[in-house]
Amino acid sequence: MAGILNIQFKPTVGKKDINLKKVEHFLKQNCDRNIDLVVLPEFFSTGIDHNSFKNYPEDEFGGETIKFICKLAKEYKTNIVAGTVIEKSNEKLYNTCFIINRNGEIIDKYRKIHLYNYLGGNEGNDITPGNKLVTVNFDFAKVGIAICFDIRYPQMFKELTKNGAEIIVLPTAWIIPNEIYQNKISLKYAQDMWISMNRTRAYDNLVYFVISNQTKEVNNSFSAIGNSMIISPTTEILANAKNEQCTIFYDIDLELVKYYKSIYPIAQID
Repeated sequence: MAGILNIQFKPTVGKKDINLKKVEHFLKQNCDRNIDLVVLPEFFSTGIDHNSFKNYPEDEFGGETIKFICKLAKEYKTNIVAGTVIEKSNEKLYNTCFIINRNGEIIDKYRKIHLYNYLGGNEGNDITPGNKLVTVNFDFAKVGIAICFDIRYPQMFKELTKNGAEIIVLPTAWIIPNEIYQNKISLKYAQDMWISMNRTRAYDNLVYFVISNQTKEVNNSFSAIGNSMIISPTTEILANAKNEQCTIFYDIDLELVKYYKSIYPIAQID
């Protein structure tokens, strides 16, 4: 069994200290659990703000933000997929997920490949897309990394599975217009769509799928859809944070991944 702690919250835009304290608070709340992996949302330290792309960059090692997360990983003896920060390297900006082990060491990083440039999104105006898929050999499982809009590209997840991923994590800041968020019927449709996409990625690849999202109103125009989840290889939603600022936890059974892949050799079927 492996303990997965998934954190969902509403970051305060531009207030790194406040947001990092929230992460620390959630870890303290769960310090009595046997946690093998913690997953944080996209833009967890800055919130969603176009200016965060330019005004709050970290260096190629993640700056003070990732230094703080490394300290937490070591203190709580857990692996952490640290959502994303804006990384500045060779004068280019990347939307980067840092991966940290129990010793508080950065063992890899994934730069978001598929940037959101549609329906008012302008991520690609400032951010350079990554060009490398990442699967990480943690001490308990092999984990594939994707970020937010990557989910619209199923073949990417197939490649992560071919690379041996047993779990795939998706830090995200999935937002919808407030006119949809504030209409119960429209919101349910958007939530159903979001949940279905994530369940499908789990089932297509017979992996555990862990989605860490932001929640609640982002600004006067958009709100985050929440629904951070831990999903089984058979599409069962094991835990769902819905629209709360909270953590969800589940002990997953990695033997199920091996069992189902022995029946359905997904990684070998094109």
